[in-house]
Amino acid sequence: MNIQRKYSLPNCTLLLEGLSDASRAAHLQELRPELSILVNVECYISGYKQPLVGGREFFESLVRAVSAYGQEFLSNIPNPQAHNQDSELVELQKIDHNRHRLIVHSESSTEALGSQQNKSPIQIDMNTVQLFDLVEAVDQFFADTQTLPELALELQPIPRRYSGASELVVKQALPASIGVASVAVAAVAFSLIPPPQVRTPEAQPETQSSATPTPTTTAVPTPTAATTPVASATPTATPSATPTTAATAPPTTDLEALLNTTAEITDPSQLRALNRQVWNQIDPAWSDRSTVKEDLVYRVGVAGDGAIVGYKAVNQGSNEGVNFTPLPKLLYNPAKRSAINNEPIAQFKVVFTSKGVLEVSPWRGYAGTPQVVGQKITDANTVKELNEKLYNTIRQNWKGTPSYTKDLRYRVAINKDGIITDYEPLNQVAFDHFRETPLPNMFQSVYGSNGAAPNNQEPLAHFQVVFNPNGKLEVTPWKGYQ
Repeated sequence: MNIQRKYSLPNCTLLLEGLSDASRAAHLQELRPELSILVNVECYISGYKQPLVGGREFFESLVRAVSAYGQEFLSNIPNPQAHNQDSELVELQKIDHNRHRLIVHSESSTEALGSQQNKSPIQIDMNTVQLFDLVEAVDQFFADTQTLPELALELQPIPRRYSGASELVVKQALPASIGVASVAVAAVAFSLIPPPQVRTPEAQPETQSSATPTPTTTAVPTPTAATTPVASATPTATPSATPTTAATAPPTTDLEALLNTTAEITDPSQLRALNRQVWNQIDPAWSDRSTVKEDLVYRVGVAGDGAIVGYKAVNQGSNEGVNFTPLPKLLYNPAKRSAINNEPIAQFKVVFTSKGVLEVSPWRGYAGTPQVVGQKITDANTVKELNEKLYNTIRQNWKGTPSYTKDLRYRVAINKDGIITDYEPLNQVAFDHFRETPLPNMFQSVYGSNGAAPNNQEPLAHFQVVFNPNGKLEVTPWKGYQ
C-alpha cells in the first residue's frame, strides 16, 4: 500500500512516498507500516514555492551531503564529502557565514522552481536557520525506524590534514540540542569518538502477556468534539487522571506488543471522553466514503491525550481496504513527538460502514457507567431558567419533516448565558439522524465548526433533549448516563 512520511520543521519539510513490503503487509496490518520501497521524495525549503523532487538516488545523495556539510559547518573543518560533485547528485557550498547554497546536479531526476531545466544544476540559497531545519529534518528521518530501515548514516572521520587548531574546533561546536545527527557529525569531526549509531533503538517490550480482547458492547459515537481537559466546557472531558501533556506511546509494530509495554485505560469516564476525541479526529478526515463497499473494522490504540498510536485490521477485507480510510494519515509522527514509556493506552473498535457512517466504541465496552465531569451549574432556579431557554431555542430552530421513527436522545450542555457548549447522542438512532436536529447548526453558528468544542472553563448546565418523531420536544435536567 502507498505510505507517506513527513518530517516537518518551520523552514523545511521532507515528504517521502513509497510502499511497504508486500510479504509483510499480507500477514499483518502493522501499527505503523514500514516504508521499505522509496518511490518519490519532495524537499520543501521556505521561500521557494516548488519543492526539489526526486527518487531514491536523489534522497540518498541529499542526506549524505547534508550530513557531511553539517559536519563541516559544526567543526569548521573542510569536509570534501560535502562538495563531491563528481560522484554526488547533491552538494552544499558555503557562501558566507550565514548563507549556504544547495546544488542539485543535472543527473538527478529532480524538478524544482518550475522553470528550471534538468540539464542545468538547480541552486537554492539558504540561511543558517534554514540549513539547520534541513539538518533536523534529515535527523528526524534517521530517527524513524519504520522508514527505509536499511539506510544508515555512514559518517567518516575527517582526516587530520584537514583539521585546524583544536581550540577553534571546540569553539565552533554547537549545543547538543540541535539534534542526534548534528551531535553525531560534531563528534566525528572531533575524531575523539567513533561515529555513533544515529537510529533510535526501539523500546524492548516487557515480559508481560496481553491476550487479544474481544468487543463486548457497542457504544454510541458522537458528532461533536470533546478534546479539552477537565476544566473544559465539554462534560465528558478527560478526568484528572489523564495526562495533560501531549504524550505518545513508544513506537511498535503490533498493537499487542504495544499493550505488552503499557497499561490499558479502562476508566469509563476517560474512555467516554477519548471515544469522542477519536470520532472527531477520524470523521472529518474520512472524505471519500463511496469507496467503502463493505464494513471495515479496526482495533485502534489511543494515548491518554487522544493521539492515535496504532491500529490493526480485524479481518483480511479490512486490511486490504485500509487505504480507503484516514487511519494511516492520522497516526502520530514518532519523529516529531517524544515517546513516553509505559503510557496507558485505550483500545477502541472503529467501523467504517458501507453506508458511510463512522462508528467508534470501546473495544472492551464500558466497565461501569461514565460520569459527567467538570464544573456544573447546580442552582435550581438557574437550571430551571436555562431549561426553558434551551427548549425555546431548539423549538425555534427545529424545522423539516423527521425521517426517523424512534426518539432521538441527546445530552446537551449550555453555559450560564444559554449558549450551547457541547452535545452528544445517547442512542444509535440519535447518531444516525443528528443532522435532522438543529444541534449541529446551533453549535456551528457559535464556534464556526462542528469539529471541536472551545477550551471553556466555566460551569455548565446539562440537559437531556429528546426529539420525538411526531414533533414533540422534551428538555429535562440531566440525571446521568443510563
